[in-house]
Amino acid sequence: MENVLKIENLHVNVEDKTILKGLSMEVKSGEIHAIMGPNGNGKSTLLQTIMGHPKYIVTEGSITYNGRDVLRMSVDERSKAGLFLGMQYPLEIGGVTNSDFLRAAINARNEENISLFRFIKEIEKGIKKLEMKSDLAHRYVNDGFSGGEKKRNEILQMMMLRPGIAMLDEIDSGLDVDAIKLVSDATVEMIETTGMGLMVVSHYQRFLSLLHPTHCHVIIDGRIVVEGDEELVLKIDDDGYDWIYKELDIKPIEKEEPPLVFSLGTCARNKRL
Repeated sequence: MENVLKIENLHVNVEDKTILKGLSMEVKSGEIHAIMGPNGNGKSTLLQTIMGHPKYIVTEGSITYNGRDVLRMSVDERSKAGLFLGMQYPLEIGGVTNSDFLRAAINARNEENISLFRFIKEIEKGIKKLEMKSDLAHRYVNDGFSGGEKKRNEILQMMMLRPGIAMLDEIDSGLDVDAIKLVSDATVEMIETTGMGLMVVSHYQRFLSLLHPTHCHVIIDGRIVVEGDEELVLKIDDDGYDWIYKELDIKPIEKEEPPLVFSLGTCARNKRL
């Protein structure tokens, strides 16, 4: 079955400030969408709103996944439906091992619990592919991890959960060249083997060139102002965003997006509900 995430005329407020101002896009199985733009223009806001961050209030527009109203779902319901967010700043969860965390998450998404043998086999395969420490399964989630380990752990979670649509928020920041290659290879393999659709926020052409985006969207002042494919990514890498400002007569925004405070208890919902 083809998965479709559809966003229409999305307006989002944070602390009474409008961040997204009528954004529309559609992501399907097997597609790779690069979300680009200067800092503070709405890229992370878009991903956090889709996944259900409580600080982001939808005042207009809709988000649907396979025809279901995402804004009426809690965070866990969005995850169970097949959405996944690889965080820019992964949380540390002391006292909870990676194996317990992942196995509980997998079981929550499926009608039948995964067998211990299959789980161990799959997590060991993922750890080896991402070249992580062999004792990772028994360590607490991200506790004492380096920045690069935390980012690779997000990819391991994605590999184990097998989402229909994954979102990666600057997952490449803090990774060295070798780790970027490991993460991109694992992500591309997921897309090729499972048909996963991907939305990825990144400022680095090196990472995007390894993913080969099928679509590129440039967000400025909460709107998609330019769209294209991998050629657009290359042009931005060469020329920056100045040419967009000049061609569209747009004034740059200096302020960054509000800091993110993660919570799993509530979700971003339509203000009208």
